[in-house]
Amino acid sequence: MSVPSNDRFLRALRREPTDRPPVWIMRQAGRYLPEYRALRARAGSFLALCRTPEHACEAALQPLRRYPLDAAIVFSDILTIPDAMGLGLSFAEGEGPRLARPVRSAADIRALGVPDPDAELRYVLDAVSLLRREAGARTPVIGFAGSPWTLAVYMVEGRSGGDFARVHSLRKEAPAAFAQLLDVLAQAVAAHLRAQIEAGAHAVMVFDSWGGALAGDAYLRHSLAPTAQVMAALPDDVPRIVYARGGGAALAAVAATGCEAVGVDETVDLAAARRAVGDRCAVQGNLDPDCLRQEPAELRRAVRAVLDAYGAHPGHIFNLGRGIAPDIEPQQVAELVDEVRAHGANEEAAL
Repeated sequence: MSVPSNDRFLRALRREPTDRPPVWIMRQAGRYLPEYRALRARAGSFLALCRTPEHACEAALQPLRRYPLDAAIVFSDILTIPDAMGLGLSFAEGEGPRLARPVRSAADIRALGVPDPDAELRYVLDAVSLLRREAGARTPVIGFAGSPWTLAVYMVEGRSGGDFARVHSLRKEAPAAFAQLLDVLAQAVAAHLRAQIEAGAHAVMVFDSWGGALAGDAYLRHSLAPTAQVMAALPDDVPRIVYARGGGAALAAVAATGCEAVGVDETVDLAAARRAVGDRCAVQGNLDPDCLRQEPAELRRAVRAVLDAYGAHPGHIFNLGRGIAPDIEPQQVAELVDEVRAHGANEEAAL
């Protein structure tokens, strides 16, 4: 696989020295950009945009045109896998994702199969290939999927948010069936990520967005174990990132899944995160997205605080602690990126 001319992100994932920390932003392609809103209007819906590779590629390229970012991420959604399993994905404005046919019983689980990425998810792979062709010579391309646990939450609950009552009941009352659900999802996630790598992704990321709904042994068993299963099924010469929202108390265990980088949310102290993972992993994160609503001077101070917390050590990838909100002014992102490039260079100069 050819190396992009800007390989700062890839070197940081390998914990190699860089001139400054690379920066990219979760949901960097999205509703805060007016050009994205215009593209979505032309596409007709969010799902139509995702399912049209040319539109998805354009969405991923838009933030690269505005900002000197160090990585591009394919424009897609973690729920493409449940949709490919026949669960009927839809998005209602202001309500988030819905699945028409949620998984509520052992019989529902037995009926699930691993989708063929080259068939049911071909549109994602085509978007990755287009993005690699358009940006990959300069900028690394990230492919992604949801973690098995996170996908299971959506598939059982049928929607976003809530108190997770249905998924907690299912995992406790039908443990064998729930283990089967996580296993088929681990197979599906691994197959989808392998296909994205073959389509041109330089790195892949697993979003464990709902890991924080579990605690203690349940977190290790239902979230991290199937994620480790995914990691083991991927080629180890392509960097793998696990974003562990709510997993700050178990970062050493997250690092032990086999990933090259751990993504942390804004509740985690980066110095503590670096100590927890040691020299096993890079760390990605973790500015609080709400800081983007502050005055520019305050925002820049918050960016510097994140950089200083990690310190002059290799292996830091600057990002938000969670995705950028749709009401953020694009100029605020420019302030963030500029401060990382300026202050981050000073941090690395201290090495």
